[in-house]
Amino acid sequence: MMATTGLPRKAKMPARRVSAPRAEPISDETDAISITELREAAKGCRRCPLWHDATQTVFGEGPDDARVVFVGEQPGEQEDLAGKPFVGPAGKVFNAILDEAGVDRQKIYVTNAVKHFKFEPRGKRRIHSKPNAGEVQACRWWIDREFALIKPELAVALGATAALSLLGKAIPVTKMRGQVIEREDGLRVFITIHPSFILRIHEPADKEAERERFLHDMKQVKRLMAA
Repeated sequence: MMATTGLPRKAKMPARRVSAPRAEPISDETDAISITELREAAKGCRRCPLWHDATQTVFGEGPDDARVVFVGEQPGEQEDLAGKPFVGPAGKVFNAILDEAGVDRQKIYVTNAVKHFKFEPRGKRRIHSKPNAGEVQACRWWIDREFALIKPELAVALGATAALSLLGKAIPVTKMRGQVIEREDGLRVFITIHPSFILRIHEPADKEAERERFLHDMKQVKRLMAA
Protein backbone atom coordinates (compact mmCIF):
# COMPACT_ATOMS: atom_id res chain seq x y z
CA MET A 1 0.00 0.00 0.00
CA MET A 2 1.28 3.46 -0.79
CA ALA A 3 1.11 6.36 1.60
CA THR A 4 0.69 9.90 0.36
CA THR A 5 0.62 13.39 1.70
CA GLY A 6 -0.35 16.79 0.32
CA LEU A 7 2.09 19.65 0.81
CA PRO A 8 0.14 22.86 1.41
CA ARG A 9 2.97 24.81 3.01
CA LYS A 10 5.70 22.64 4.39
CA ALA A 11 6.96 19.33 3.09
CA LYS A 12 6.03 16.32 5.23
CA MET A 13 7.29 12.79 5.03
CA PRO A 14 4.69 10.08 4.40
CA ALA A 15 3.94 7.76 7.31
CA ARG A 16 4.36 4.55 5.33
CA ARG A 17 6.28 3.46 2.28
CA VAL A 18 5.65 1.74 -1.02
CA SER A 19 7.97 -0.83 -2.52
CA ALA A 20 10.28 0.35 -5.29
CA PRO A 21 9.40 -1.11 -8.71
CA ARG A 22 11.14 -4.36 -9.55
CA ALA A 23 13.71 -3.81 -12.24
CA GLU A 24 14.94 -6.38 -14.72
CA PRO A 25 17.90 -8.46 -13.52
CA ILE A 26 21.19 -6.61 -13.69
CA SER A 27 23.19 -7.66 -16.72
CA ASP A 28 26.72 -6.95 -17.86
CA GLU A 29 25.62 -4.40 -20.50
CA THR A 30 27.57 -1.67 -18.75
CA ASP A 31 29.80 -1.19 -15.73
CA ALA A 32 29.46 2.60 -15.94
CA ILE A 33 30.58 4.42 -12.82
CA SER A 34 29.43 7.89 -13.91
CA ILE A 35 26.47 9.45 -15.71
CA THR A 36 28.79 10.32 -18.59
CA GLU A 37 29.76 6.68 -19.03
CA LEU A 38 26.15 5.55 -18.63
CA ARG A 39 24.99 8.02 -21.28
CA GLU A 40 27.62 6.69 -23.66
CA ALA A 41 26.55 3.09 -23.01
CA ALA A 42 22.90 3.97 -23.63
CA LYS A 43 23.68 5.04 -27.20
CA GLY A 44 23.72 1.37 -28.14
CA CYS A 45 20.60 0.39 -26.19
CA ARG A 46 18.59 -2.42 -27.79
CA ARG A 47 16.45 -3.37 -24.79
CA CYS A 48 13.20 -2.78 -26.71
CA PRO A 49 12.33 -2.27 -30.41
CA LEU A 50 11.93 1.53 -30.15
CA TRP A 51 15.58 2.13 -31.01
CA HIS A 52 15.01 0.88 -34.54
CA ASP A 53 12.97 3.85 -35.81
CA ALA A 54 14.23 6.57 -33.48
CA THR A 55 17.05 8.88 -34.57
CA GLN A 56 19.05 8.31 -31.41
CA THR A 57 18.93 7.61 -27.69
CA VAL A 58 17.92 10.68 -25.70
CA PHE A 59 19.51 10.27 -22.28
CA GLY A 60 19.14 12.33 -19.12
CA GLU A 61 20.95 15.61 -18.58
CA GLY A 62 22.09 17.59 -15.56
CA PRO A 63 24.45 17.44 -12.58
CA ASP A 64 25.44 13.92 -11.52
CA ASP A 65 24.92 14.96 -7.88
CA ALA A 66 21.52 16.64 -8.33
CA ARG A 67 19.23 16.56 -5.29
CA VAL A 68 16.14 16.24 -7.48
CA VAL A 69 15.48 14.31 -10.69
CA PHE A 70 12.54 15.16 -12.98
CA VAL A 71 11.24 12.23 -15.01
CA GLY A 72 9.09 12.76 -18.09
CA GLU A 73 7.49 10.25 -20.44
CA GLN A 74 9.71 10.02 -23.52
CA PRO A 75 11.55 12.31 -25.94
CA GLY A 76 9.44 14.10 -28.55
CA GLU A 77 10.42 14.76 -32.14
CA GLN A 78 12.64 17.76 -31.38
CA GLU A 79 14.37 15.88 -28.57
CA ASP A 80 14.85 12.90 -30.89
CA LEU A 81 16.59 15.11 -33.44
CA ALA A 82 18.65 17.12 -30.93
CA GLY A 83 19.57 14.21 -28.65
CA LYS A 84 18.66 16.27 -25.56
CA PRO A 85 15.65 16.03 -23.22
CA PHE A 86 13.04 18.78 -22.80
CA VAL A 87 14.07 21.02 -25.71
CA GLY A 88 10.76 20.95 -27.61
CA PRO A 89 7.55 22.94 -26.98
CA ALA A 90 6.76 21.17 -23.69
CA GLY A 91 10.36 21.68 -22.59
CA LYS A 92 10.08 25.41 -23.19
CA VAL A 93 6.94 25.57 -21.03
CA PHE A 94 8.69 23.46 -18.39
CA ASN A 95 11.78 25.69 -18.29
CA ALA A 96 9.75 28.90 -18.13
CA ILE A 97 7.65 27.66 -15.21
CA LEU A 98 10.69 26.33 -13.35
CA ASP A 99 12.21 29.79 -13.66
CA GLU A 100 9.05 31.43 -12.29
CA ALA A 101 9.01 28.96 -9.38
CA GLY A 102 12.63 29.73 -8.53
CA VAL A 103 13.92 26.26 -9.41
CA ASP A 104 17.41 26.50 -10.90
CA ARG A 105 17.38 24.41 -14.10
CA GLN A 106 21.16 24.03 -13.86
CA LYS A 107 20.88 22.23 -10.51
CA ILE A 108 18.35 19.58 -11.48
CA TYR A 109 18.64 16.41 -13.54
CA VAL A 110 15.99 15.75 -16.21
CA THR A 111 15.36 12.43 -17.91
CA ASN A 112 12.57 10.31 -19.37
CA ALA A 113 11.00 6.99 -18.48
CA VAL A 114 11.66 5.85 -22.07
CA LYS A 115 14.80 6.94 -23.88
CA HIS A 116 13.68 6.59 -27.53
CA PHE A 117 10.99 8.50 -29.43
CA LYS A 118 7.92 6.34 -30.09
CA PHE A 119 5.76 7.59 -32.92
CA GLU A 120 3.32 6.75 -35.70
CA PRO A 121 4.17 8.05 -39.19
CA ARG A 122 1.49 10.16 -40.86
CA GLY A 123 2.76 11.26 -44.24
CA LYS A 124 5.92 13.21 -43.53
CA ARG A 125 4.98 13.79 -39.90
CA ARG A 126 5.85 11.66 -36.89
CA ILE A 127 3.03 11.66 -34.34
CA HIS A 128 3.80 10.92 -30.68
CA SER A 129 2.63 7.51 -29.46
CA LYS A 130 2.47 6.63 -25.77
CA PRO A 131 4.96 3.98 -24.59
CA ASN A 132 3.41 0.76 -23.36
CA ALA A 133 4.12 -0.95 -20.04
CA GLY A 134 6.64 -3.35 -21.59
CA GLU A 135 8.66 -0.49 -23.06
CA VAL A 136 8.61 1.35 -19.75
CA GLN A 137 9.76 -1.80 -17.97
CA ALA A 138 12.58 -2.38 -20.46
CA CYS A 139 13.86 1.17 -20.03
CA ARG A 140 13.66 1.00 -16.24
CA TRP A 141 17.06 -0.69 -16.46
CA TRP A 142 18.54 2.73 -17.38
CA ILE A 143 16.40 4.73 -14.95
CA ASP A 144 17.52 2.53 -12.07
CA ARG A 145 21.17 3.15 -12.93
CA GLU A 146 20.66 6.89 -13.31
CA PHE A 147 19.18 7.03 -9.82
CA ALA A 148 21.83 4.71 -8.38
CA LEU A 149 24.60 7.02 -9.61
CA ILE A 150 22.94 10.36 -8.82
CA LYS A 151 21.37 9.33 -5.49
CA PRO A 152 18.77 12.14 -5.42
CA GLU A 153 16.60 12.94 -2.43
CA LEU A 154 13.52 13.60 -4.54
CA ALA A 155 12.05 12.50 -7.87
CA VAL A 156 9.32 14.40 -9.70
CA ALA A 157 7.06 12.20 -11.82
CA LEU A 158 5.81 14.29 -14.73
CA GLY A 159 2.73 12.36 -15.78
CA ALA A 160 1.41 8.81 -15.63
CA THR A 161 4.20 7.09 -17.57
CA ALA A 162 6.85 8.58 -15.30
CA ALA A 163 4.86 7.55 -12.23
CA LEU A 164 4.57 4.00 -13.59
CA SER A 165 8.32 3.87 -14.12
CA LEU A 166 9.15 5.19 -10.66
CA LEU A 167 6.48 3.36 -8.65
CA GLY A 168 5.95 0.19 -10.65
CA LYS A 169 2.19 0.60 -10.88
CA ALA A 170 -0.35 2.84 -12.57
CA ILE A 171 -1.70 5.65 -10.43
CA PRO A 172 -4.38 8.32 -11.06
CA VAL A 173 -2.18 11.37 -11.57
CA THR A 174 -4.97 13.95 -11.56
CA LYS A 175 -6.28 12.57 -8.27
CA MET A 176 -2.87 12.25 -6.58
CA ARG A 177 -1.30 15.36 -8.06
CA GLY A 178 0.69 17.41 -5.56
CA GLN A 179 1.20 14.45 -3.25
CA VAL A 180 4.40 12.68 -2.26
CA ILE A 181 4.88 8.93 -2.17
CA GLU A 182 7.88 7.51 -0.38
CA ARG A 183 9.31 4.25 -1.68
CA GLU A 184 10.81 1.64 0.61
CA ASP A 185 14.27 2.63 -0.57
CA GLY A 186 13.67 6.13 0.83
CA LEU A 187 13.16 7.94 -2.47
CA ARG A 188 10.38 10.52 -2.31
CA VAL A 189 8.30 10.80 -5.49
CA PHE A 190 6.28 13.96 -6.12
CA ILE A 191 3.35 13.48 -8.50
CA THR A 192 2.26 16.02 -11.10
CA ILE A 193 1.30 16.32 -14.76
CA HIS A 194 3.59 16.44 -17.76
CA PRO A 195 3.89 20.02 -19.10
CA SER A 196 2.73 18.79 -22.53
CA PHE A 197 -0.74 18.53 -20.99
CA ILE A 198 -0.86 22.34 -20.81
CA LEU A 199 -0.13 22.58 -24.53
CA ARG A 200 -3.02 20.29 -25.40
CA ILE A 201 -5.61 22.62 -23.83
CA HIS A 202 -7.29 24.82 -26.45
CA GLU A 203 -9.37 27.21 -24.33
CA PRO A 204 -7.10 30.13 -23.32
CA ALA A 205 -8.62 30.55 -19.85
CA ASP A 206 -8.36 26.84 -19.12
CA LYS A 207 -4.79 26.75 -20.44
CA GLU A 208 -3.78 29.63 -18.16
CA ALA A 209 -5.47 28.01 -15.16
CA GLU A 210 -3.61 24.74 -15.77
CA ARG A 211 -0.36 26.62 -16.15
CA GLU A 212 -0.94 28.26 -12.77
CA ARG A 213 -1.60 24.86 -11.21
CA PHE A 214 1.64 23.51 -12.62
CA LEU A 215 3.48 26.60 -11.35
CA HIS A 216 2.02 25.89 -7.91
CA ASP A 217 3.30 22.31 -8.16
CA MET A 218 6.79 23.52 -9.03
CA LYS A 219 6.74 25.87 -6.05
CA GLN A 220 5.95 22.85 -3.89
CA VAL A 221 8.96 21.10 -5.42
CA LYS A 222 11.06 24.15 -4.61
CA ARG A 223 10.01 23.88 -0.96
CA LEU A 224 10.81 20.17 -0.94
CA MET A 225 14.28 20.89 -2.33
CA ALA A 226 14.86 23.31 0.53
CA ALA A 227 13.63 20.90 3.19
